[in-house]
Amino acid sequence: MEKPVKKPAFEQCLQRLEVVVKELEKPELALEASVKLFEEGMALVDDCRKQLETAEAKVEVLVKRAGQVVPEPFKPESA
Repeated sequence: MEKPVKKPAFEQCLQRLEVVVKELEKPELALEASVKLFEEGMALVDDCRKQLETAEAKVEVLVKRAGQVVPEPFKPESA
């Protein structure tokens, strides 16, 4: 049985994304290498976004009731 691939932490994704952006800014970078880096960067952005959304949801969900914001426990969709 194969182990699921563990995704890198948010901070690691962000650091790698910074490196990718710096590489893409180099004028001497070949088109093929640029496309590969761009694809990697987009995947990193997507992963960072998903991790942020998950973290926000885990903190708590705020529900507006009767003009007040009331904290409500997070209820994950799947366990």
